[in-house]
Parts: sequence; structure tokens; C-alpha cells
Amino acid sequence: MSRSFYRDTWVEVDLDAISHNVQCARKYIPDAELIAVVKANAYGHGDAPVARAALDAGASRLAVAFLDEAISLREAGIDAPILVLGATRPEDVNLAAAHRIALTVFQQDWIEQAKQFWSSEDVLQLHLKLDSGMGRVGIRTEEELSACIQSLQSAPYFDLEGVFTHFATADELDTSYFVKQKERFENQINWLTKHHINPRLIHCSNSAAALRFPECRFNAVRIGIAMYGLTPSPEIRHLLPYPLQEAFSFHSKLVHVKRIESGESVSYGATYTTEKDEWIGTVPVGYADGWIRKLQGFEVLVDGVRVPIVGRVCMDQMMIRLPYDMPIGTQVTLIGRQKEENVSVDDVASYLDTINYEVPCMVNFRVPRVFRQNGKIVEIENLLTKQ
Repeated sequence: MSRSFYRDTWVEVDLDAISHNVQCARKYIPDAELIAVVKANAYGHGDAPVARAALDAGASRLAVAFLDEAISLREAGIDAPILVLGATRPEDVNLAAAHRIALTVFQQDWIEQAKQFWSSEDVLQLHLKLDSGMGRVGIRTEEELSACIQSLQSAPYFDLEGVFTHFATADELDTSYFVKQKERFENQINWLTKHHINPRLIHCSNSAAALRFPECRFNAVRIGIAMYGLTPSPEIRHLLPYPLQEAFSFHSKLVHVKRIESGESVSYGATYTTEKDEWIGTVPVGYADGWIRKLQGFEVLVDGVRVPIVGRVCMDQMMIRLPYDMPIGTQVTLIGRQKEENVSVDDVASYLDTINYEVPCMVNFRVPRVFRQNGKIVEIENLLTKQ
């Protein structure tokens, strides 16, 4: 492998899997714009390469959480429309307009402050966020909505391009709260109609809602977790209309192998003691990479065999119990497939008692990303060396 990184630990991102998942969504949802959500460095996968793959596969827009993420995509040469889903400081509106980045608005005070900072000759596109029951950010009452519209009407340089909400329980089998949110959002859309406001884009569906509830697609959907080949939640896996392909895998190599006698302990706190003579391998991955200490006892793959992590995970290294003496340099797969065995993102999430969204996000910038397409390495991202 030709590399621009200098450690035997890396993530591989299968861009063909990203393309497959987007193409399936595009075919399944033919009548709505597909917004690819690439916030949080594309859920830990790598924002720019994933964004390009998603756009090539049929997405027409991108969504991120913060303005910094949007500007990073622009600096990477991505020209597609980008929406910032979270809050942006009003003093940054000119910067957003200059980069043709749409912002989310949900407060009249924000609009009034943004007017005071406005000095651009461009037009800033805005999406109005409605809180239909998520309880994070968004307009909840018709009075709040009327006040925002009034402020926008006196600012022709602000173009209300879209309106949206976010569902809290679209990935659960119990749909009662989802239906409540859906009805509330439809009522909020009626408020807009009463004020003669007809945004070009209406979007409320995340991956779960887009794949389960066709009546909620309107004219745009936001595909996030499903684009990465991960199920929005384990309980609705059987309800998905097409198979997803997982794009994320995580690898390292053995850097030391030793035979330890019975009764010897391994790692900090001596929490693991051998009951017989054992082969112990050291792997250069630790909690500073996002492979946290709670993963002690989790099984990874070596030579197609499941082996446990023994002793506490250290900051930069961990130890595994090998079935036999293995050569230094043998590949260790923490997430992904070896031979007939596979460790999925869901396996890690289940062990940590969390959701699969968190797992690729927690494998941090210190671990280089290797992007593969058509079986070949097409890009390497190493944020430590800026390569």
C-alpha cells in the first residue's frame, strides 16, 4: 500500500459502498431531492471523498452541522449546494453568502442581528427550522413563525429557500410519537401557507423516515446513516427496503508478539492474568485513537480468527490473546471482514451499549483514512500531516 502515513493503523472507507447506498436511495425515492448528510467529517468516514461519491451517485445537495464544515468542503473544491443544519453566528452571514452556503434560522432575534451585520452584495439562502417535537432548536409556535417571516420580508437579500424539521423516533417500531410529530409539522407548514410563504424545499425525513414513510418525503429527504451502510436502529433492520453496504472498516498490525507464562498479568491495573502460557500480541491502537477502554474483552480479527482484547486498552496500544505464535506485521481487523469472519460497526456499538452512529465518529483524526474505489486506493487523508 502506497501511504502518506507512518503507522500501521488506518481506516478504510469503501466509496463503492457509499455509491451503492446512495444509488439505492435514489431509485427508491425518485421524486425528491436527495440531501447527503456529511456532518462530523461524514460520520467519521471523511467528508470530501464521501461527498464527491454521494454527489456522483445521485445526491444533489449536502448537509453539515456547522459553517466550518461547509467551508471545509468548499475549500476541497466541492461546488454543490450545502446546508448548515445547526446554529451559525449572525456575524458570519457574509462569509456564508460568499461561499454560497445556506444557513438554518429559527429565531427572530438572529435575523435582526444578521441584518445589522449584512454588507454583502450576494444573496443568502436560509432554511427555516421548525420544532415539531425534537426539542432541540426550531420554531414551535405560529407567533414565533410570524415574527420571523416579518423580519425576513424586510430583508430581500435573505432568500427563504427551505423549511424543515427533524423526527425523534422515526427509527422506532412504536410510531405514535412519529405520527404526532408528522401532524404537527404539517400544521406548521399550513402556517406558512397562511402567510403566503412557499419555500422551494420542504424536508423532514432522515434516513429512517425516508425509507419507511413515503408520505413524509415532500420534495427533499436527508440521507445520513443509511448512506454509510448502517441501519438507523437494529429494531427496524428487517423493515429496510434494500440491503445496505457498510463502508467503514478499521485495521492495524501486530507490532510485537511474546509468549507469557501462566500467572503473568497484562496492561495497567493488572486486570488480566493468564491462566496458562499464552501468546500475546501488541497492536498500536488505543483510546487516543477513539478505541476506548471499555472495549477490553471485545473480540477483533487476526488471520480470520476472533481473538479477545486482554488487559486495559492503553492510550496508544492494546494487547490481544493470540491462538498461536503469529508474525509481526500480521493484519488485525478491529472493524471489517477477514476471511469468513466479520466484525461490524453494530457489533462494536452493541458491546459499548451505544448506537452505531457513535462508533465511526469516535475513531478520531489521528487515524488516517484510506479511500478505495473499484478495488483501488484513490485517496488518503492524514489530518496529522495534512496529506
